[in-house]
Amino acid sequence: MRQRELEMLLQKVEGHPRPRAALEQYQTPATIAAEVLYFAHGKGDIQKRLVLDAGCGTGILGIGAKLLGAAEVIALDLDEEALGVAMKNARTLGVDLSLLTVDILDFPETVDTVLQNPPFGAQKKHADEPFLEHAIKVANVVYSFHNAETEEWVASKVAAQGAVVTDRLRFAFPIPHTFEFHRKERVDVPVTLFRIEGRPQTVKSGTRHRTAS
Repeated sequence: MRQRELEMLLQKVEGHPRPRAALEQYQTPATIAAEVLYFAHGKGDIQKRLVLDAGCGTGILGIGAKLLGAAEVIALDLDEEALGVAMKNARTLGVDLSLLTVDILDFPETVDTVLQNPPFGAQKKHADEPFLEHAIKVANVVYSFHNAETEEWVASKVAAQGAVVTDRLRFAFPIPHTFEFHRKERVDVPVTLFRIEGRPQTVKSGTRHRTAS
C-alpha cells in the first residue's frame, strides 16, 4: 500500500462527535498520520508487530497500523464514546482492533511499538508526561507527538529513562475552531514526532478482549 492510498483510507476515519477540551481531544490529521505510519513501516516497526495505540481517540493511528500489516493493534482510551467511534471506524475500514477502556498507566503488557498523540498539556501542564514515560517502559519503539515548544524537555525525559531519540519529524498540526475559547477558525500548531528506542521493563502480564471485527 502506498502512502497516498493509506492517506485516502484514513480520511474515512470519523472524529469525535463531542470532544472535551480537558482531554485535548484533537484528531491527528490523515495526511500526518499517513506520513508517520508510512515512516514507521519503513523502519520495520509496524508490519507483523504488536502495536499499542495509546490514547487512541477514534482510532486513526491504530487503524492505519493495521492497514499496514500489524499483527495486532491494541487501542486504549479512557473515553468510552471515543472507543465506540473507533470500533465503528475499524469496521468501516475492515480491520480488527483490540479496544480497552484503561488509563495508559494501568496498561500491563509489553509491546513492540507504541503510537501515540497524547494531550500536549495546554489544559494541564505536562499531561503528555505519563504517556511518554509508560510508553518507554512497555515498548521497544515509541512514536510520540509533542508540542514543538517542549522538544528539549521531551528529549531530557527520554534520556532520563535510558532511552534514545533516533528521529524527529516536524509538522504543523491544523487545529480547527472546536471549543468556545478558540478565537480563530484554524491555528497551525508546531508539533514534533519523536521516534524513541529503549529497552522495555518487565511488567505483569494481562488479558484483553477483541472488541472490533
